[in-house]
Amino acid sequence: MQTIEIKAEQFFELLKLKDTSMWEIFSQMIDGNEKEIIFLDNNSKILFNYILPSTPEKLEEDRKEFSKQFSEKLAHFN
Repeated sequence: MQTIEIKAEQFFELLKLKDTSMWEIFSQMIDGNEKEIIFLDNNSKILFNYILPSTPEKLEEDRKEFSKQFSEKLAHFN
């Protein structure tokens, strides 16, 4: 499995500038092989990781599950 390290702050700033979603970027990275994406802080400390699936269908499942969990967590703050 290929490992890709991403500086989280820079990545999310770029997404804002390009007005795109991380899911769109992830979909462009799919090539039939799983990849581990490791998000790092500015000190190269691991913040979190994500296993990019090998198919667009699985990515869509992940996106839906993430959206559901994120919505549930936001509901707890309101």
